[in-house]
Amino acid sequence: MTAEDIQETPEGPGLQAALEAILLVADEPVPVVVLAQVLERPRSEVTAQLHALAEEYTARGRGFDLREIAGGWRFYTREDCAPLVERFVSDGQEVRLTQAALETLAVVAYRQPVSRARVSAVRGVNCDSVMRTLVLRGLVEEAGTDPETSAILYRTTGYFLERLGLAGLEDLPGLAPFLPEDIEDIEDETARP
Repeated sequence: MTAEDIQETPEGPGLQAALEAILLVADEPVPVVVLAQVLERPRSEVTAQLHALAEEYTARGRGFDLREIAGGWRFYTREDCAPLVERFVSDGQEVRLTQAALETLAVVAYRQPVSRARVSAVRGVNCDSVMRTLVLRGLVEEAGTDPETSAILYRTTGYFLERLGLAGLEDLPGLAPFLPEDIEDIEDETARP
C-alpha cells in the first residue's frame, strides 16, 4: 500500500479510499469484477488492494473485517465485537413497552420465578406473545422449570435491573402503596368457590 492509494489524486480518490467508500455502502458482497469495472482498474490490482486492506484491518485490530464471501467482498463486524454491536442495535431499536408488556413485566418482577400460566392468571389474559417480546428484548429470561408442573419459569434479567437503575430486586418499590385499601377482602372473595 502506498501513500497515493490513500490520498486523493486530481482524478479522484485513491484506490483504497474508493474501495472503502463503495464497500461501506454495500449491503451484500461485491464481486471483484464489479469493483474493477466501477473503478476502471485492472481486476488484479483491485484484488491485491482488497487483500492488503483486509490484512491491514486485521493487523490494526479494527472493529471490522473485510472478508471475501459468496463471490464478493464486504465489511463485517469483527467477531469479538459482535455482542457489543448486537446490544447497540437492540438498544437503538427499543420502543416503549405497551401497557400489557409493562403489566406482565411487573408480575414477573414481583413474583419471580413465575410461569407464563401464573402470569396469565394474575393478569386475567393470555400473555404468551407479551412474554416472548420481553424475552426477545432481554428483560426476562428462563429460570428453570417448576418441579410440580414442569412449566418453564421466568425471571427478570440483569439488563432489566440496569434499565430501571436498580442494584438488585430488593430495590424494587414496595407494592403496598399501590394496592387498594380492601385488598384482603378482595383476596378472600376470590379464594371462595
